Amino acid sequence: MFIAMNRFRVIKGHEEAFEQVWLPRDSLLQRVPGFVEFHLLKGPEADGHTLYSSHTVWESRATFEAWRRSDSFRTAHSKAGDFKPLYLGPPQFEAFEVLQTVKPTEDGGGLIVENAKGRSRVEFRSDMMSSESPNPA
Repeated sequence: MFIAMNRFRVIKGHEEAFEQVWLPRDSLLQRVPGFVEFHLLKGPEADGHTLYSSHTVWESRATFEAWRRSDSFRTAHSKAGDFKPLYLGPPQFEAFEVLQTVKPTEDGGGLIVENAKGRSRVEFRSDMMSSESPNPA
């Protein structure tokens, strides 16, 4: 799994305009092999800006790189320069290889842990947990 993120420092007062650029747009990602999911995140306010991040999950770095070389990428980003007045500087790109994923089992009785060594299931017995026990996640 691979995560690609862009951080945007949106000038205070331009948050709604930024969101109106991103929320209704057709990213064309649904047609791209290896695409898993996309999130648009709104973060804290800082000196003169509000932090936003686009967070895209891919099956692998290779599928992400193939998308970056595709017509879908060029089309989706063709008007990116039109919105520079909304930002304090260019977006900051960050890339991450996923080392571990932890998620609940469908029945809620445990966790599924996935990492480079494989996949395992951790069970939780209700008699071993009290209401004062910390959340196992």
